[in-house]
Amino acid sequence: MPDRPDPADPDGVTPDPLADEREAPVSLNAQLRDAARNAGIGQVAPGEAPTGRALMTAIGGARGIAESVLPGFAFLVVYAITKELVPSVLIPVAVGAVFVVVRLAQRQSLAMSLAGILGVAISAGLALITGKAESNFIPGILINVACLVVLLVTLAIRRPLIGVIVGFLLPPDADGTAQDWRADRAKRRVLTVATWMWVGLFALRLVIEIPLYLTAQVELLAGIKLITGVPLYAALLWVTWLLVRTVFHREDTADDAAAV
Repeated sequence: MPDRPDPADPDGVTPDPLADEREAPVSLNAQLRDAARNAGIGQVAPGEAPTGRALMTAIGGARGIAESVLPGFAFLVVYAITKELVPSVLIPVAVGAVFVVVRLAQRQSLAMSLAGILGVAISAGLALITGKAESNFIPGILINVACLVVLLVTLAIRRPLIGVIVGFLLPPDADGTAQDWRADRAKRRVLTVATWMWVGLFALRLVIEIPLYLTAQVELLAGIKLITGVPLYAALLWVTWLLVRTVFHREDTADDAAAV
């Protein structure tokens, strides 16, 4: 027996109950724009004055800082006291697991916690496989290398990464096209300088960490990683915000004066 059409449908076609949920695929530009807004620099729009609250949000808030710092701090403390590999790498994994459980209990986003515990678990696995405590820092060193290479490539092709991110944050021109910050010499120079500063951050980490890794100075390596981690990242992010604001704030002021 054939199915009856839905009487509520005048055309005799059964409506799709999930039609409202079937949205058109998001464009690549929209995805890149969302990624830029979620990046640390995206917490302050170009031209706006940075705030302490924006900085805390950019580095994950108090819980985000704890999730970033405590596993590494636990490794440093346990290894300094025991000099034993197994507890030194497994206790940080347990600390990361606690953060995941807390977020689950509070029904909060697990993205940051899962990313953190995955990194800690991979580091612990490498250390346990090789039997060397310094192997715990290999993933971090590789991440710094990858970030450094990406930044240098963007500079080599004259598309500095900080400029690319800022470009996605800028409102479109009156005709709907994206603003071309590269056409402005001052903006191009400032965004290039800001990108070079981030190159300096990752290069500094590698210059310090690689010799310590090669000489197996585990405790010093763990301490340096903590210092050059969140604190240095937050400081450089603040300076980047201020640099970007200098050129875009000046433009906004000039536009306001012209309107008057």
